[in-house]
Order: sequence, then C-alpha cells, then structure tokens
Amino acid sequence: MDSNKKLEWFALEYEEKERGNDWFWALGVIVMASSITSFIYGNYFFGLFLIIGGILLGVFAIKKPDLVHYELNEEGLKIRNRLFPYENIKSFWVQKDEMKSVLFIKSERLFMPIISMPIEQNLAEEIRDFMLLSNVTEEEMKEHPSEKIMDSLGF
Repeated sequence: MDSNKKLEWFALEYEEKERGNDWFWALGVIVMASSITSFIYGNYFFGLFLIIGGILLGVFAIKKPDLVHYELNEEGLKIRNRLFPYENIKSFWVQKDEMKSVLFIKSERLFMPIISMPIEQNLAEEIRDFMLLSNVTEEEMKEHPSEKIMDSLGF
C-alpha cells in the first residue's frame, strides 16, 4: 500500500432530529410523574436522579451535532484526534444502504467495542478496499437493536 495514501471524509456526529414542543412536553410529563411516584414511595435519590436525567436529556436533545473528521491512513483509523491503530481493530464492516452507508469497527475497547460512523456513499468500496489492504478482518455487523429503539423514540 502507498505510504502516503489516505482517505478523509466529514460527517455529522449524529443524525439531527426535529423535535417539536410535544416531544419536550412528553419528556417533562414522564419525568415528573416518575419522580413524584419515587418521592411518594420514599425513594428520594431515584426521584432526584430521574429529574437530573430528564434535564440532561432535554439539553442533549437541543444540542446541534458537530462535524467530525474521519481519516484512514497508513497508521489506522483516525476519528477527530483519536487514532485506532489497525492492530487494535479486530474487524470491520461496510454497510451500504440506499439511505445511508455506515462503517462499523470492532475495537479492543471493553466498553462499547463496536463503533459506527457514517460514510459517504461514494467512498464505501474504497474504504472497504483500504481496510482489507491493511489486513483488517471483514465481519458482518449490524446496528444494535437498542439504537433502532432509540431512533424510533426520537433520540
């Protein structure tokens, strides 16, 4: 492989969702009802935890996604400023859909070992070839079911 070869692309950190006032009202009602129930049953810590969690959820729902820089080079996969060397990547999968294409990598991390990142449709084959040339194993991976549930709930 050419030592100067690299692939770069930019993508939003996550897919931005439009949330109307109804979504925020539903969040508020659910959080308040749950926390009041916790207080009635004497579980003050959990009630406070629900309120803080609901506030943070609302704040993150308002936050706009950042534009993330991705780069495949001779050393590994670089996401923002973090490098994942090829030796630490157990496997990868390029999922090509008509709607969106995604690169999955399985790393050696103990917490959340599978990382997914959006890729440009026209780069899908080139990224796959680059990973194979870097001796990374190709293994089919899919979006976790919890991600699909969260997507349907508007997160």
